[in-house]
Amino acid sequence: MKVETGLSETPVGDIPSQEASRADQPPDGWRLWWLAIRPRTLTISVAPVVAGTALAWHDSGHLDPRPLLASLAGALAIQAGTNLFNDVGDALRGGDQPMRQGPPRVTALGWASPERVRRAALTCFALAALVGLYLVWLGGWPILALGVASLVAGWGYSGGPRPIAYTALGEIFVVAFFGVGAVGGAYYLQTLTLTPAAVVAGIAIGLAAAAVLMANNYRDMEPDRLAGRRTLAILAGAESSKLIYGMLLMAPMALLAGPWGVPGGLITLGAAPLALFLFRRFVSEPRGPAFNSILAATARLQLVVAGLLAVGLVMVK
Repeated sequence: MKVETGLSETPVGDIPSQEASRADQPPDGWRLWWLAIRPRTLTISVAPVVAGTALAWHDSGHLDPRPLLASLAGALAIQAGTNLFNDVGDALRGGDQPMRQGPPRVTALGWASPERVRRAALTCFALAALVGLYLVWLGGWPILALGVASLVAGWGYSGGPRPIAYTALGEIFVVAFFGVGAVGGAYYLQTLTLTPAAVVAGIAIGLAAAAVLMANNYRDMEPDRLAGRRTLAILAGAESSKLIYGMLLMAPMALLAGPWGVPGGLITLGAAPLALFLFRRFVSEPRGPAFNSILAATARLQLVVAGLLAVGLVMVK
């Protein structure tokens, strides 16, 4: 899921701090690309696959590990490629301003050329397409349509004449592809059908992922405005963004535990204390580097919700 998919910021702690703080001493080899794909929030791709597969097992009584593993690999490849396209796209458009509070971006700092980062992004998308061919063989044309849409959206998030990341549609993008699409796709690959419960679960998991994007865009409101972005955080303003973030945190549990929710969804209320703690930090801490840890913790909350849902589905089976 500006997934950085907007989405996917990586705290500086993922590489030695001295390397992260000096553009003339970049990380090399795998450390460079580990930083570039922003691994701390790649769980945004894992959580919906876990939720969708667990719900499919509950409904069908069987689990095929082949689409599960392939879905995880494909989702991670798409998100990594999206993040790399975002890295190079923001650098070329001037989106990575010096005022930006997030972790280092490899293109903007000159640690890798735009061409090199773009090739890496295309490599990730090619790997996702190869995995996707296998998933299409298993699931047919609905999976083909979902896969093509995901690849196009991953490129369009930061590319094209009007990137999604520069508009207020980012959160909708995240709910659609890191929620409904990913959960529904994982469910369909196990059952070859789609149920209302799978859609509800997809919306819930997607809203939790959208909270990650809101944290990212709220942190970078000032530099984003200078770069010409019109994100939801900018349009809503600081105070309304706090309320939106809080709703995005709590809505998944309300959906999953409510009467219209998912079997076993009541257990996801166990994540409420973590959500309240994150909301308190969001409204009380000033925007700045501290929000990098809030962003990563928000991504972990989404995975916790998905994990609790899976446990609940096992318990009520």
